[in-house]
Amino acid sequence: MKTLDFASAPNPIKLRLYCAEKGLTIPFEHIDLTQSEQRKPAFLKKNPQGTVPILALDNGTYLTESLVIMEYLEELYPKPHMIGKTPLERAYTRQIERFIEWHILHQTTQIFYHTHAFFSDQQQIPTIAALAKARLPKALEHLNQFLNKSGFVIANQPTIADCTLFAAFVHAQRVDLDLGAECKNIRHWHQCFSQRDSVKKLKLQPN
Repeated sequence: MKTLDFASAPNPIKLRLYCAEKGLTIPFEHIDLTQSEQRKPAFLKKNPQGTVPILALDNGTYLTESLVIMEYLEELYPKPHMIGKTPLERAYTRQIERFIEWHILHQTTQIFYHTHAFFSDQQQIPTIAALAKARLPKALEHLNQFLNKSGFVIANQPTIADCTLFAAFVHAQRVDLDLGAECKNIRHWHQCFSQRDSVKKLKLQPN
């Protein structure tokens, strides 16, 4: 079993944080997005969507989508629990993670895609980026009111929601957005979570 990814992309960041928090050691194979390796036929045979990460299983199966991969790994290695212990906890964790994924990470991704030089060879539409930026404050305020003082998004331990939110922070910084600038609870969460060993293992490079 190995993971194909590009270490600084947001969805690989989510998965790498998850694996580090779980104590999982899964080999990573570098897919160079700067050289459009994800668009080449050999990669597209594994994932026709041309996205990372991919979890390559020993039986030749390829799993795509970061959340799908994390849920698969959670089935194999349930402890420490990062999607909840009970059906209700798991549903609640997925609910919060989905909110962060769609209303925060997706919006930062839209801004990045439609403004950053990395995608200058694609059809960039500034109005889409502007709309995404306009949507962020309401979502951030909602999350800010929800967060407690534990240093984690949910309860008193890391979950997949923390992994997604941290990936959103990293991606937002690439377009000069500080998600915690106007939200003290989010800012506190980021300060706390940034000190975790899982984050230090990412070895993030300057933008």
